[in-house]
Amino acid sequence: MDTLPLLGVFGVVAGFIAGFFGVGGGTVIVPLLLALGYDVKMAIGISIMQMLFSSAFGSYFNYKAGLLKVGNALFIGLGGLFGASFSGYIVKITPDIVLKSILLGIFVFSLLKLFFSPSEKDDKEKGTKALLFLIGTCVGMLAISVGVGGAVFITPILVGFLGYKLKNAVGIGLFFVIFSSLSGFISFAFNGQIDYFSGIAVGVSSILGVYYGTKTSHKTDKVLLRRCFLVFYLLMISIMIYKIFIN
Repeated sequence: MDTLPLLGVFGVVAGFIAGFFGVGGGTVIVPLLLALGYDVKMAIGISIMQMLFSSAFGSYFNYKAGLLKVGNALFIGLGGLFGASFSGYIVKITPDIVLKSILLGIFVFSLLKLFFSPSEKDDKEKGTKALLFLIGTCVGMLAISVGVGGAVFITPILVGFLGYKLKNAVGIGLFFVIFSSLSGFISFAFNGQIDYFSGIAVGVSSILGVYYGTKTSHKTDKVLLRRCFLVFYLLMISIMIYKIFIN
């Protein structure tokens, strides 16, 4: 129970990051919980509960601001719903070090893809509905298994490969997390890998953070937003390298 205030602070921080970057919040919650001494699989379960709260509220704010069009986002989301249903089993049979290494790899890939992506153009967004569903399935299966919603992967794919504008990709990425985290939550709960008390504490407190995070993101210049993404990925990579190789 002494960790309750700290979990609340973690929730607010994760919520702000979720809203600002259009991610689920697991990208920051999992490393922070590992630093607090939580087992990686329990940290992933708490992260998934937090993502349910932050993604739903953040997507609502993005929709109201006109930065989320449900059309294509729905097909990516349904793919995430399907793919994430396998996550509980994947985590159950996968060693902790492998999960941490996969998470590190996702961060490195996302950083490189975002960094080397060309500047935004006014080209039409590419990708068939079937392709978007397949992307959602693969990302949902992989990302939820390591405690992230998948937006850290979805956003660079949409911007770097399919020609989406960064702010639109951010909105779709957070919307995707609703589906992937819901499916992941059911899968993790079925496999007994959820700390409900900690998850609710982090999730409820994240609502405050996600409100201010989305508002800040809407007002941020796209060039500055891109730079913030790069700094964010570098920070998360540093934390994961520390957890894998030093601590």
